[in-house]
Amino acid sequence: MREFVRPKVVVSKCLEFDHCRYNGDMISSPIVAKLKEHVDFVPVCAEVEIGLGIPRSPVRIILDNGEHRLVQPVSGKDVTEDMKAFCTKFLDSVGEVDGFILKFRSPSCGFKDIKVYPSIGKSGAIEKTSGYFGGAVLKKYPFLPVEDEGRLKNSRIKEHFLTKLFVLAAFRKVKSEGSMKDLVRFHTDNKYLLMAYSQAELRKLGAIVANKEKNL
Repeated sequence: MREFVRPKVVVSKCLEFDHCRYNGDMISSPIVAKLKEHVDFVPVCAEVEIGLGIPRSPVRIILDNGEHRLVQPVSGKDVTEDMKAFCTKFLDSVGEVDGFILKFRSPSCGFKDIKVYPSIGKSGAIEKTSGYFGGAVLKKYPFLPVEDEGRLKNSRIKEHFLTKLFVLAAFRKVKSEGSMKDLVRFHTDNKYLLMAYSQAELRKLGAIVANKEKNL
């Protein structure tokens, strides 16, 4: 049986790891639970890391003078700069990773369809954006598989996510070992998978592994 490299995946800590949601809950995620056996997870809760505590009053993104701000409506506390600083510090220190599974619709961790409100008062959303941590992830890692547990309930999205995750983990190992022989083996093992995604790109990759100088 083929052995796969264990991917390193950053995951929102409230997904199967800790009771750290704003209300003290832990979220059930079948895909995260199943992957624990096969993946090296790095759990993180951005809101706890900036000192908001458990339980805590929810935060939301508001539009203030044309700028998005992350605020806690109950207290009126603006945690935008704290969150930005944490995102930079964490992502600069986490090292090489292969993917992310983030909390669906979280104003901190979500990466799409996060509601933006006109004020801290009760009102309807006026637009949608990325959460602060989720948005920072997309900016720093535009080519890695990034999903939330809500979207991963879709079997097709899940299939593409896992395919990309495990192939990139295998490629990370090839890069770290630095051998042209390993790169050729990687290309051979994944030739038909790569062909299924793009025959044009496969030809480019084939030219690389056929490099006579064998310079990785």
